[in-house]
Amino acid sequence: MTMGRMKRYWLMCWALALLASGARAQQPGSALAAAIRAGKWQQRILLLCAPSPDNAALRRQQALLRPVGRELNARDMVVRVVVPDQLSAPDQRYLREQLRVKTGGFVLLLIGKDGGVKRRETAPLPAAELFSTVDAMPMRQQEMRPRQ
Repeated sequence: MTMGRMKRYWLMCWALALLASGARAQQPGSALAAAIRAGKWQQRILLLCAPSPDNAALRRQQALLRPVGRELNARDMVVRVVVPDQLSAPDQRYLREQLRVKTGGFVLLLIGKDGGVKRRETAPLPAAELFSTVDAMPMRQQEMRPRQ
């Protein structure tokens, strides 16, 4: 092997090692953040955060949403329940730092198709109020217009 080829070989090995170490460093990311990113421009996410699955406010919110499944689907909405203590450390950090959710109580977040938080509540929200918020969004207005 010539000196030039050997140098290129070692540079290539070094670059691959650097890339591999960078991939490993990014791996323990937030699955919650990844799920929200995956839904971007596709769906609206209703994130229900509660200290436990049997939290009274969470149960009440679920009861309010149970009869309106069709309306949720029509608005491209998915409901996700999050119990912070059951999340990984990166997910807890994402919830706390990026979504600014304080643990210990019920929090409802409406995340728009653009990935932004559109509404934040600390008490159960009637479906009519939720749909009113969604239906007022410019993207939803566009979706409701008849196709020509």
